[in-house]
Amino acid sequence: MFKKFLSLLLTMTLLLSFATLAEETVSFTDSAGRTVELPKNIERIAPTGPLAQLVLLSIAPEKFVGLSSRLDDISRPFIEPLVKDLPLVGQLYGGKDEINLEELAKLDPQIILDVGEPKKTIKEDMDDIQARLGIPCVHITMYLKDAGSAYKELGKLLGKEEKGEALATYLNNSYARMQEINEKVGDNRVNMLYCVGETALNVIAKGSFHGELIELLAENAAVVDNPSSRGTGNEVDIEQILLWNPEVIVFENLNAYENAGKDPLWLCLDAITNKKYVKVPVGPYNWMGFPASVQRYLGMMWLQNTLYPELADYDLKAEVQEYFKLFYEYDLTDAQYDELMAYSTMK
Repeated sequence: MFKKFLSLLLTMTLLLSFATLAEETVSFTDSAGRTVELPKNIERIAPTGPLAQLVLLSIAPEKFVGLSSRLDDISRPFIEPLVKDLPLVGQLYGGKDEINLEELAKLDPQIILDVGEPKKTIKEDMDDIQARLGIPCVHITMYLKDAGSAYKELGKLLGKEEKGEALATYLNNSYARMQEINEKVGDNRVNMLYCVGETALNVIAKGSFHGELIELLAENAAVVDNPSSRGTGNEVDIEQILLWNPEVIVFENLNAYENAGKDPLWLCLDAITNKKYVKVPVGPYNWMGFPASVQRYLGMMWLQNTLYPELADYDLKAEVQEYFKLFYEYDLTDAQYDELMAYSTMK
């Protein structure tokens, strides 16, 4: 009788264990249409690359097991408090920091997250990574225009609903305000050029992935036959830039920005002679993109305020400080703001 009781008790224990295990996993359908079995409570995550890393740091930095890209000297003061001494595991999609599979396995993430605009092969890519690593992989699509939706989805997935809703509300309100100002601008959109690199002879072209923010707010002067999808843009020559002769020029590089005000050729451009040129703010990352992640909302506020100050008459400093607090849990001082904007306002 006692043996039967023990056998029954063992059977019930096993059944309860299996039931508990079943409760601990859930089926999740990601933005690529893939259904993946995930832990119910996700506490350890790894991003696929710098774009995903920047998004995820703003909602669940405490869940990171490692970084996909190293922090540079500019980003470190703002981001390092969130990640402390996390190891570098590298990127799953190219880049200079290649993935270290052995290191990633040691860190034992429950899920690998990809966030951003999907490639045509995103389903196959995610399936391949998941098969090779044996770790569930999920893609959450995020476009500039509906970044709030992605944050709501991430909030549900990671058990951070309240933070996801707060971030989504902020982004949705910012985008709606931008659209209202755009309507007031109407057909009076500024013709601008975004020059990148040390010589400023690479441009972010109209129709390119990285040109999305420009075309949202202005007329992109850089019309080329084959727009590059890379952040380094399309290489051109000064003669072509002189032909475009934009009203406003935004420089990525500080040396290029400073040289433009001294070089006789650049001084032939209306934007330079009229002092309608600025350098894009960088901190913790380039506000115009690269990576083309959520920090572009900072770029959206800054660029619209720069191009149309009479219409975009909000307090840009207050907006930027609110963003840093909400997304990076960082109290940006007035002095730090002034440093960020040192070369980013019209003279």
